[in-house]
Amino acid sequence: MHEAAARWIRNADAVTLFTGAGISTASGIPDYRGPQGVWTRNPDAERMATLSHYLHDPEVRRASWRNRVDSPVWRAEPNAAHRALAGFESGGTLVGIVTQNVDGLHQRAGSDPALVVELHGNMHWTRCWACGDRRPMAEALDRVRAGEDDPPCLVCGGILKSTTISFGENLEPAVLQRGQDAADAAEVFVAAGSSLAVQPAASLVPRARRRGARIVIANQEPTPYDGLADAVLRDPLADLLPVLFGSGA
Repeated sequence: MHEAAARWIRNADAVTLFTGAGISTASGIPDYRGPQGVWTRNPDAERMATLSHYLHDPEVRRASWRNRVDSPVWRAEPNAAHRALAGFESGGTLVGIVTQNVDGLHQRAGSDPALVVELHGNMHWTRCWACGDRRPMAEALDRVRAGEDDPPCLVCGGILKSTTISFGENLEPAVLQRGQDAADAAEVFVAAGSSLAVQPAASLVPRARRRGARIVIANQEPTPYDGLADAVLRDPLADLLPVLFGSGA
């Protein structure tokens, strides 16, 4: 199936990528639902990603800020999978990279920011829940390192949150529409490194299928949409994507 998938990608006029946490594990960022995932190893960690808990429980916020300071994202570098997708752009057939990830590694690998659709936001920025003031995350992290365990907004004193989408928080309609447009345009739709368990992001797979796209699912664990796929591949993405999208394709 590897050769067939590479051939479909090579011959298509429009290719859309959908990426999840699994594409960044080779960069040292753990996924969420895999065998060694953040939520698999510590189910309580999911509370920090739930909006109601974050807004109403100061201890959840304090734990979130401790986790942000120590996050491996700040040390992570793009891996071969990110670089392969960035290199694939030169062929002109890449419609978009629709990602659930919040780490910014696609852009750092050289992908055109205009092609990257961050469905779940980006953790490199903060936003005040009360007044909307937006600032670089690094400023808030410096305050935490200096002793503030739950730094408030400097403008109004409100609750600060990363510009990521939490459970219980709606996706930005315009961002979701861009993802849907990319799914609609695809001749080949590749879902890489996602459990395809979180909606509405995962709904892009059957959406692309209904529009006639070939579906390639590349994930080391089964997903709910494997039965819709023309090819299901289980290889590590840092090995697989350079073959599918690089010189090996």
